[in-house]
Amino acid sequence: DYQAIKTNDRFHQLISDLQKFDPATLKSDRERMAFWINVYNIAAVKMVLDNLPLKSIRDAGSTFSPVWKKQAIMIGKSAYSLGRIEHEILRKMGDARIHFAIVCASVSCPDLRPEAYNSERLDLQLDDQSKMFLLNSMKGFQLGNDKKSVYVSSIFKWFKKDFGGVDGIRQFVFRYTSKNLNGLSVKFLHYNWNLNGK
Repeated sequence: DYQAIKTNDRFHQLISDLQKFDPATLKSDRERMAFWINVYNIAAVKMVLDNLPLKSIRDAGSTFSPVWKKQAIMIGKSAYSLGRIEHEILRKMGDARIHFAIVCASVSCPDLRPEAYNSERLDLQLDDQSKMFLLNSMKGFQLGNDKKSVYVSSIFKWFKKDFGGVDGIRQFVFRYTSKNLNGLSVKFLHYNWNLNGK
């Protein structure tokens, strides 16, 4: 509910608090991962709020200046884009499950979790997000009608390397759905970039 968040004092206080926070004070990899996942999701919401009305978050950018490269949020004294957080920080941590925790404000994105990520419960939260996403046949995974193929989110296509290629995708899907994809052709679902708002 972007309109409600736009007038929510707690959200604006959160943005203000992040401007004063030093990420160097985070001690563990788990703390850093949880923090930057939360920051990405907050920054994506802020990007939408700063550019309403929008049909898609991509409308906040242009061909020559994509939204992913635009300044989205200040953390401490540094400016961060969504792309910088995703590609230069989170992906370098080497855990493909982050792709089901960060939400780019679009219909085909994973659902936004109704709680913050935290270091103590991070593995459980990431496993839960991955499972929920794959069990959603409109977003994550569905069997083809021909019984010879399966369809998975385009997230797997864009970040195939993070999952270890097609075989890695098969193993990832099996881990969270118990569906054996061996011998099946892996295809990709259409990605709906429309805003995930009310």
